Amino acid sequence: MAKDGSTGYLTTRVDAVVNYFRKNSVWPLPFGTSCCGIEMMATLCSDYDMSRFGAEVVRFSPRQSDLLIVAGIVNSKMAPVMRNVYDQMADPKFVMSFGACASSGGIFNVYSVAQGIDTILPVDIYVPGCPPAPEGVINGLMRLQEMIQRGETQSQRRERGTITI
Repeated sequence: MAKDGSTGYLTTRVDAVVNYFRKNSVWPLPFGTSCCGIEMMATLCSDYDMSRFGAEVVRFSPRQSDLLIVAGIVNSKMAPVMRNVYDQMADPKFVMSFGACASSGGIFNVYSVAQGIDTILPVDIYVPGCPPAPEGVINGLMRLQEMIQRGETQSQRRERGTITI
């Protein structure tokens, strides 16, 4: 009740509230295959502290995580494994492509290396670099959180039925 005796109402959509809480509690699953995996560890250490942005609880089980961070090259034998890991994650799930090799194959333009994980998985955010700086990774996480808040990630759009894979 306000001071003048009138009552006020707070109205919102349920999915807006859920997305607000979802964006601040991202549980990443690292999928590091090469040198970018080492750089990803630096982002999680105390100097950069990615936990300040709501991604503190790093999980190593796909069933307990909602953000798959793919760091490094993905060869043709690893692609089905990565897809299997992605399929085991609960919806909504998000994917971050970490570095040049995950985003485009990097310098490895050969038949045995996937030329970008977007040929295997629906990617929500790309973090460029070889390897990316920790500041870039945190910026990518913050951009992903904005997308989650607005409901613009691949998984959220698929839940609404606006896209198909």
